[in-house]
Amino acid sequence: MKHAVVDETQLRSLIPGVLAALVHRGADFATAEDAVQEALVKAVETWPNGQPNDPKGWLITTAWRRFVDLARSDVARHRREQLVSDEPPPGPAASVDDTLQLYFLCAHPTLSSASAVALTLRAVGGLTTKQIAQAYLVPESTMAQRISRAKRAVSDARLDSPGDLSTVLKVLYLVFNEGYSGDPNIADLAEEAIRLARQLAAMTPDEEVAGLLALFLLHHARRPARTRADGSLVPLAEQDRSLWRTDLIVEGVAVLQAALGRDRLGEYQAQAAIAALHADAQTADDTDWVQIVEWYDELVRLTGSPVVRLNRAVALGEADGPRAGLAALAELDPALPRYTASSAYLHEKAGDLATAAQLYAQAAAQAHSLAERNHLTLRAATLRHS
Repeated sequence: MKHAVVDETQLRSLIPGVLAALVHRGADFATAEDAVQEALVKAVETWPNGQPNDPKGWLITTAWRRFVDLARSDVARHRREQLVSDEPPPGPAASVDDTLQLYFLCAHPTLSSASAVALTLRAVGGLTTKQIAQAYLVPESTMAQRISRAKRAVSDARLDSPGDLSTVLKVLYLVFNEGYSGDPNIADLAEEAIRLARQLAAMTPDEEVAGLLALFLLHHARRPARTRADGSLVPLAEQDRSLWRTDLIVEGVAVLQAALGRDRLGEYQAQAAIAALHADAQTADDTDWVQIVEWYDELVRLTGSPVVRLNRAVALGEADGPRAGLAALAELDPALPRYTASSAYLHEKAGDLATAAQLYAQAAAQAHSLAERNHLTLRAATLRHS
């Protein structure tokens, strides 16, 4: 008899609630996360034979029992074994969304941005260590060590501890970017980031929360046009804009205008304003690059970020010509992410195809995703044979 296949997307959606249930009951984060992962493995193995009526409750019970087993073997068992008698009672699990609280926990101030995002992708996003390592183009062993250190750092934190909003926004921003990258394994993370940003916006009038939500909506509106059927990237200038989601653009612009109207500009609002200008252009040639450069000037003032300066150089190349963009680029550190790809693009616009092809090939070797690497490699080959 052919067994049913477990819906892994549905399974991943249950992770935050299951993990939060264990942490609420006093489980330390690191051991709880391990227990939840083992419960998920058991679900994948057993549910095809018959899914439980209450999947979340089943996962909580299974994960709690595994936590108890792990806790008993821990050096701190004399403290944790007091929790053994607190096994969740049978019956339907409470329908509570603790995802935002888990984001606050994973955005622990002692963690680097990379570690916080990796921990969030693992604990909240439900990705395997291998998938996260592939997304970051690092060995699986390296990512495993990074996640292990991050879990130890937050092991004693609790969900009722005050969190840092700015750190959560940064982690949400980075998680959205991971989901937006085009990797089919993590595509739903972008939508999850939007859902959580909406929750945050409903909870606080903070202008930067609204700015981040607007930024997500405006970028996600372009997602249907970003890749071809074979998974290859489509540059912004070549995208079929009829595929852009106007509902998300309208919502994003409205959210952004309300935030800007309060006259407390922040970096996410400025980034969203740039995205709105792209969304407003009916064709690539209609793009208001002069105004985009002005918004990048605001971003430089707000952040001083070298990456923002790099993006400004590319925009300046569109507004004032590629030579102006290359001159601005020359003032920056060539080790910056996507510096080489930006230089290749500006050299191509300037008509120096040989240099552009060479730079595209170099940029492909530095790419942070397979789709980006393939795009840059193809661009180099096309210029070499043009």
